[in-house]
Amino acid sequence: MPGYTLTYFPLRGRAEPTRLLLADQGVSWTEEEVQLQDWHAGKVELKKTAVFGQIPRLQDGDFVLYQSNSILRYLGHKYGLSGSSDQEHALIDMVNDGVEDLRQKFYKFIFQDKGADKEKFLHDLTNHLAAFERILCKNSNGTKFLVGDKISFADYNLLDVLQCYLDLSPAVLTSFPLLTSYIDRILSRPSLSEYLKSNGRKKRPIIP
Repeated sequence: MPGYTLTYFPLRGRAEPTRLLLADQGVSWTEEEVQLQDWHAGKVELKKTAVFGQIPRLQDGDFVLYQSNSILRYLGHKYGLSGSSDQEHALIDMVNDGVEDLRQKFYKFIFQDKGADKEKFLHDLTNHLAAFERILCKNSNGTKFLVGDKISFADYNLLDVLQCYLDLSPAVLTSFPLLTSYIDRILSRPSLSEYLKSNGRKKRPIIP
């Protein structure tokens, strides 16, 4: 098995979709934690050498990769989680870009807006969630994954973002039965379910 090392803060954050993917695929990895206070204080040498001064960082032997979505795509291609045709490749990339927009909305609400006007935020969110409900509906009436018959790296990314929103409001998916059953279906996958029960997962907060 490859000897992966994932470097990130002791949070779920942008590293969590990678953890979900690796865990579900039965791939082991080593966590290298960077403390937030040391990072912000400039005490971590990696901050100076990272390509864009950001983490997560994935090391696969001698190969090093930064940027969370690039890491997901790399692992997706490596483990056959990027679709089975050129069209599926493109659709998975498209959906993953949509998931990134959804993640950015969450971070903006938490970090920039400081959680202000939560009721309006959740009301406006329904329009964005509806797009994913429609995507699921078009693929085997929502009984499978975002694209095609097999799970993709975009599914792990969406699962993580939806869990962030459910933490914010447990009722956020009440009007979206396909998304609700989609989450339940993915969470029932044995290796993923085992990871979600692990101490490593439980001890990491979603955000600082």
